[in-house]
Amino acid sequence: MRKEIMNWDICMKEHILKVSIDQDKINSILKMCDIRLRFVQKQKIDDENPFIICEIYYEIIKELLIVMLLQNGLKSDNHECLISFFRNNYPQYEYEVNIISQLKNIRNRIGYDAIFVTKDYILNNRLEFEHIIKLFVNLITCRH
Repeated sequence: MRKEIMNWDICMKEHILKVSIDQDKINSILKMCDIRLRFVQKQKIDDENPFIICEIYYEIIKELLIVMLLQNGLKSDNHECLISFFRNNYPQYEYEVNIISQLKNIRNRIGYDAIFVTKDYILNNRLEFEHIIKLFVNLITCRH
């Protein structure tokens, strides 16, 4: 069952706050994302760690989405609206939106249902996750 991404208008009404743009916070989040990415890229995927690797990739993508909102003077109180923001502002990246949404759902199942991700899931999707991270970093740095 595929969960629909929350409507951006609902997000704006119920889950988005206007905040001042804090460049120091943005830079700190970007630095953390870079460190996490370098860490996860060094990891050898085995039969025990795919769920951890999945969580790290999700965390990086989520934090980069937070930066995108912060650059626009916005803050979300949920992850669903982070994805909705990206979908609303970058409609040409629907494919990436779907990958992110799927990753979020898997990460939630890891956290709430204690599922284990297979090694194949990471091997089959790692390049997609890294493509999205690179895309986000490019979109963020083009805003400076």
